[in-house]
Amino acid sequence: MRLHFLAVILFVAACAPRPAATPAPVNPAPAATVSSQHDHRTVNGMTAGELIQHFGKPRLQIVEGEGTKLQFAGPNCVLDVFLYPPGSGGGTPRATYVDAHNFQGATVDAQACSYAIEGR
Repeated sequence: MRLHFLAVILFVAACAPRPAATPAPVNPAPAATVSSQHDHRTVNGMTAGELIQHFGKPRLQIVEGEGTKLQFAGPNCVLDVFLYPPGSGGGTPRATYVDAHNFQGATVDAQACSYAIEGR
């Protein structure tokens, strides 16, 4: 029931016009634990291993320079997570930016997309 309700919400959200995308805020502290339901902002600060543990195998992984993009797909949306090493250089890359869109490319709510991917 909960999954059906979420699917309807995502479908309605995908049909609504969206303003220009703004970056999700950066969480300076890495996530200490990974819960099954979370606020998508906690994705910020997670390592690639933590993201994979949480969302499963990414559908796409692109490494460019020091940055890495992991893409996770749900039933109605795609979550792109960008990881970079700390500003001081070196160290474990951590998620610094999150973007979510539907399969037509329109921006969707990252929180709802994150929940949809978790529920698949």
